[in-house]
Amino acid sequence: MRKGIATVLVTAVGAAVLAGCGLKDLREESDGAGGGTDPGAAASDTFTPKAPVPRGKPLDGGSRLPAAPKPDDGDPTSVARTWATVAYGYDTAYDQGRQDAVLRTLPFLTTARASAEREHVSAGGTGGDWNVWAGHRAWTTVRLTFEDGDDDLPPDTPVLAYREIFVEGTAHGRDGWTGPGPRLMASVKLTRTVGGPWRVADVRVVEEALPPAARPSAPASPSVTPPVRKN
Repeated sequence: MRKGIATVLVTAVGAAVLAGCGLKDLREESDGAGGGTDPGAAASDTFTPKAPVPRGKPLDGGSRLPAAPKPDDGDPTSVARTWATVAYGYDTAYDQGRQDAVLRTLPFLTTARASAEREHVSAGGTGGDWNVWAGHRAWTTVRLTFEDGDDDLPPDTPVLAYREIFVEGTAHGRDGWTGPGPRLMASVKLTRTVGGPWRVADVRVVEEALPPAARPSAPASPSVTPPVRKN
């Protein structure tokens, strides 16, 4: 079943990459149902802008996330794997939102992409899934599946490569709870100068919508509210 889902997503993402269509960017926050902010709401007279998501605090020895793996800079697949592992590795005891994990990927991004991520301010809210994870002070781990031999993607050149990655995450609560983590297909564009290191230049994401029965349900306790970071 996963292969069937992944094949559909690869087809959609691959076509969008080749046609230049704008699929959802990694930085767009999920509303917990596989979608971003409703573009129609911005035009509504009743729309109230959400406050920017604050930045989290640096990881230290108390974080459950492993140290970022070191990629082989001469292998675009290795760089893409490291990027995805870090980008979707959250620790809600430290992170206030998804952008905190994105900022940990800066060493694996092109200069232009890294600059854009530093300046980006998330203002779409963290989403229902994040609130559930934060209620358990959870961290996430991911399993990555690369779609090898995809005919929809152009072949690698000495300075340009594309990779399709199916991300299947698991959330682990510090209270012993376990639930679904991030699930998505990421289309990653990597570039380099001739002989230089490969770096991620662009990302397009299609989130996999989970059926209601498979989605984590928030407990009635007020503990589902994300913890407030102390200064």
